[in-house]
Amino acid sequence: MRLSRRTILLGAGSLPFAVASLRTGALAQSAPIAAQLPEIPPILFVHGNGDYDALWMTTLWRMESNGIARDRMMAINFTDPLARSDDTVEQAGRSSIEDQRRELAAAIADLKRRTGAPRVALVGSSRGGNAIRNVIRSGGAGDVSHAVLCGTPNHGVFATDDQPNNEFNGRGPFLRGLNEGESEVTPGVAFLTLRSDGMDKYAQADGRFIGKPGTPTNVTNEGPELKGATNLVLGALDHREVAFHPRAFREIYKFIAGREPARIAIVPEQSVRLSGLVTGTPGGAPTNRPVAGATVDVFRVDPQTGERIGNAVHSAKTGIDGRWGVVQVDPSWSLEFVLTSSEAPTTHIYRSPFPRSSDLVHLRPARPLGPADKDAGAVVIMSRPRGYLGLPRDVVLFDGKEPADVKPGVPTDAAATLRLPASEVGRNIVAQFGEERIVARLWPAAENRIAIAELTY
Repeated sequence: MRLSRRTILLGAGSLPFAVASLRTGALAQSAPIAAQLPEIPPILFVHGNGDYDALWMTTLWRMESNGIARDRMMAINFTDPLARSDDTVEQAGRSSIEDQRRELAAAIADLKRRTGAPRVALVGSSRGGNAIRNVIRSGGAGDVSHAVLCGTPNHGVFATDDQPNNEFNGRGPFLRGLNEGESEVTPGVAFLTLRSDGMDKYAQADGRFIGKPGTPTNVTNEGPELKGATNLVLGALDHREVAFHPRAFREIYKFIAGREPARIAIVPEQSVRLSGLVTGTPGGAPTNRPVAGATVDVFRVDPQTGERIGNAVHSAKTGIDGRWGVVQVDPSWSLEFVLTSSEAPTTHIYRSPFPRSSDLVHLRPARPLGPADKDAGAVVIMSRPRGYLGLPRDVVLFDGKEPADVKPGVPTDAAATLRLPASEVGRNIVAQFGEERIVARLWPAAENRIAIAELTY
């Protein structure tokens, strides 16, 4: 089944990141749906290449707002999420196809044990779909009821004779093995694929998005589809949005639950508890390995100015498990997380209010200041982990202007950077994407500090 190429992004609520009213009366009327309808299977969410489980935070909130208990959901955090260049050759800080299969199989067993359910539903973004298909094909079909693959390059990011052992080569042994036969899905598991209508940087006919302009990839916009699956096109969403956008949530929920979600908006809690991990990028490769000895300070800030309101509401040093503790906040508070760790800049991360509790508020330090920053008095980054910054598709404003380092057309950039003179230190910078607006403060680069305005939606 395929939706029209002109599919409009309907059914996602009036705001891309809408939350229900915070007023007491409205909160009472907007409480999560009680579990009156047939129980759906536990759901395990699987992130993509180089990513982490925190990307599923808003999806988990929407699921909870539709009555799914948090303890019936799980998001895996792969130890080394970045794929090897050649799957047959070990690479520091990177994982093989087998590494991912083994970790995912263990997570499935854990979720089954915790819930007592005979089968679980799997939802994967990008490379996460490769791990899902592999674990199902390798004897795990009996443990899985549904498989939802969001932007997964099921026929490769490229399909050429180069790099034959690359996991993302459609002509390589891994993907050829998964796709052999008349049907490309495993019997007994319900499969759904979600893809973009031309805006996925990893499903393009020209190789310019993978560093080979003018070279055919032998892959099309339809690359994420599978014979034998339900295949849906979600309009002009980008590679990440086909997993994390409210429009994607609707299809994920409907496919697994067998009914429309009662709501798309996130229902706020009256009191919010946040916790998470500090992870690092040893050698430049993003990993989900915990970092010990990092200091985390959390401040409430004025949403209009980015100025701190009072002293830190939480201060902690991570132990061997990398966890920075638990902080209780109000769902209306804008926050600044200050992360200090060895061999990395002190990172000031500004976030929109958190409407619900989460233990996935993970923190990674900013990249070290480099040659491009040597003349800057202050460096600030606008980051969108759950999607790209698309021009002219989106409203993207950074300090009142469209960022010069975001390329127009197919969305390819998840971050923009401003480098400003020392005379600007101390003033605020507004990062705006659509209707989400974050105000950050500029900190002196001379003190090895970087500010990040991290978008949630």
